[in-house]
Amino acid sequence: MFDRDQLIEVVRSKALEFGQFTLASGKTANYYLDCRRVTLDSHGSKLIAAGMLDLIGDAWPDAVGGMAVGAVPITAAILAQAGHEDRDLRGFFVRKEAKGHGKGNQIEGPVAAGDRVVIVEDVVTTGGSSIRAIKQCEEFGLKIEGVLAIIDRLAGGSEAFAEAGYSLRSLLTTDDLGLSDA
Repeated sequence: MFDRDQLIEVVRSKALEFGQFTLASGKTANYYLDCRRVTLDSHGSKLIAAGMLDLIGDAWPDAVGGMAVGAVPITAAILAQAGHEDRDLRGFFVRKEAKGHGKGNQIEGPVAAGDRVVIVEDVVTTGGSSIRAIKQCEEFGLKIEGVLAIIDRLAGGSEAFAEAGYSLRSLLTTDDLGLSDA
């Protein structure tokens, strides 16, 4: 069972830092949400997995995954929770670049063309990282069912996904944390 209030508290206590930061989007902000401090924490990962499975609901995909490195612990937590519930689900991740050795994969995991997948993300600002992951997944032949995030910074990501034909759903927004990008 997802406990939103507990997740807010965990994010505030473990992931939120104040200062001057440059985000992956290139934007600057006076706070940073280091969600790895939550996704790599046993309590935090359990809360995130429960919340993500609630967002998935009955629209169960074949797999979940996203851009390495941020999506990897989220994917692992979701898979562990799905397994605990005896529900079949697979995971994958997208490399920024194809490997230069082995099979040279850019998409890693037990997925195949035609699989229905949900992209997972830690923090969405403009959506750029996930949109890159989506493009790689589509080139591989995966069917994108939508994007799930832990936190939406409310900085244009949702609109960028909508423009690209995808929906974004998040467990929290910066409003829930009492933060503003202004």
